[in-house]
Amino acid sequence: MPQVEIKIGGRVFEVACQEGEEHFLQSAAAMLDGEAAHLSDQIGRMPEARMLLMAGLMLADKTAGLEEQRKSAEAEAAKLRAEIETLQARPAPEPDRVEVPVVPANVTDALGEIAARAEALAAQLEGASS
Repeated sequence: MPQVEIKIGGRVFEVACQEGEEHFLQSAAAMLDGEAAHLSDQIGRMPEARMLLMAGLMLADKTAGLEEQRKSAEAEAAKLRAEIETLQARPAPEPDRVEVPVVPANVTDALGEIAARAEALAAQLEGASS
């Protein structure tokens, strides 16, 4: 079983851990040391047991807050998943009916007549310019 030296609150401790868990122990010790340093800055020197207790309680408080956030996020995710499932289960909406106005026949006839006159004028102009 590996022995790992950790430093918390300026004090060195030798701790045993399972093989391969050294990195996790070092990470946990660094978090505990950060809390201990925060306490030392605020309160000053205190007995080792009290410092470790207070630092542990501060980390537990942070963990409890994160747990609440996680539960809230999971509840929100579940709500959104249910809403997505509800929306996917709905039948497709009926397509909107779009009515395109039809050009009345007399307008079409008038446009045809105007086009014919324009072509006749263009032919007359061509003939006059030649």
